[in-house]
Amino acid sequence: MKNEIKVFKTIDTDLKKVWDYYTSPEHIINWNFADPSWHCPKASNDMKVGGKYKARMEAKDGSYGFDFEAIYTKVIDGEEFTYEFGGRMANVKFNKVNNQTEILVVFQPEDENSVEMQKGGWQAILNNFKEYTENN
Repeated sequence: MKNEIKVFKTIDTDLKKVWDYYTSPEHIINWNFADPSWHCPKASNDMKVGGKYKARMEAKDGSYGFDFEAIYTKVIDGEEFTYEFGGRMANVKFNKVNNQTEILVVFQPEDENSVEMQKGGWQAILNNFKEYTENN
């Protein structure tokens, strides 16, 4: 991918749990936000090529929100997936490392916000995912 941004996190649990928590809507709503003042009140996920991923992200005070939607272009169950969103692509890989799982997210940036801001936001979401997954 051209001009890609990479973020990653090592999760202290097995690959199956990490995959399930990352892809199941009942878990996605508990970690899919970059800042504690935000939340993800609803999500849906049709994990197949051509399937749609949707997540609603909102400020908890109701002042702002948006819908994130993506279409899967590649899905290898338990290993990786690629999706297209707003003319951009993202790839998420899950790697077993001893008794831990590393998640590597590579995505194409948009033009409205700085690369640093985008990288920081996606990394914050992964940080939330790690905390939620390891503590539930």
